[in-house]
Amino acid sequence: MNKFKLRELVFQILYSRQFTKHSDNALIQFIIKKAKVSKNSAKFAQERALIVEEKLQEIDEIIKKFLQTKSFERMSKIEKSILRVGVFELFFDQDIPGEVAISEGVRICRKFGSEEGAKFVNAVLDGSFKHHEKQAS
Repeated sequence: MNKFKLRELVFQILYSRQFTKHSDNALIQFIIKKAKVSKNSAKFAQERALIVEEKLQEIDEIIKKFLQTKSFERMSKIEKSILRVGVFELFFDQDIPGEVAISEGVRICRKFGSEEGAKFVNAVLDGSFKHHEKQAS
């Protein structure tokens, strides 16, 4: 499974969990059926989503710092889920270049959200990335 597909599945898992909690087995079976991926790929995406969820409080605090025009509570669930994946990759996954995390977040938002949402996601991820890079140097 390529990295974009993995990122997309993680987003979908995080998004769906805002509405309902599936059993691990039911979720894996759903991913296999709908995304047409192997059982190993579905399990890997689910494990990755769990890692993101473990850091959710920290991730959400980072997102809140860089919101300019929207409140966190009123943000769409699609944008919130995409930002959570993107911020996780920017701040907690050293294997993914920042520019890639930002562009892939925008790409997912264009696919599942809107062009306006993609611009918003880009602004939040880019702002947080630049701030993070500035603090690191």
